[in-house]
Amino acid sequence: MAGPPTGAITPARGRERRFLMNRESVSMQREVPMAIEIRGMAPLFQVFDMPTAIAFYRDVLGFEVVTTSTPRGEHFDWALLRLSGVELMLNTAYEEDARPAAPDAVQCAAHEDTCLYFGCPDVDAAYAYLRARGVAVAEPKVAPYGMKQLHLRDPDGYSLCFQWAVK
Repeated sequence: MAGPPTGAITPARGRERRFLMNRESVSMQREVPMAIEIRGMAPLFQVFDMPTAIAFYRDVLGFEVVTTSTPRGEHFDWALLRLSGVELMLNTAYEEDARPAAPDAVQCAAHEDTCLYFGCPDVDAAYAYLRARGVAVAEPKVAPYGMKQLHLRDPDGYSLCFQWAVK
């Protein structure tokens, strides 16, 4: 009769007994000699109203619109934005002819667990910048783990945090 698979937990006289992992598992834990080279990341947010989202990210936060699905004009369904080497993509949540009159409350509530954290060396300056542009944002606070953070939400309810380690 074969025993339990390697790595399995079995009872042994009233206590758990752990078996050693097999060779494949141990080798999988080793450092990979050639990792994938990554030079950036561009999260994609689904937005209800592209002009509103662009007005926020471009006109308030200062992102540049690098390219769009329709290279000419202000009406497009997808955009790549960039600010100081940080990229963000926006895509409309609905095709123009299928867009409801108001955002779906359930879908917007799901955005609450999504947050982008931006490295921001001067969080207080970011706070002053946003307040000067009429953004209702609470003062920055220092988190228990030593990061000074400024939290706000975009027009679609996504959370944004500008943060930097406290010296």
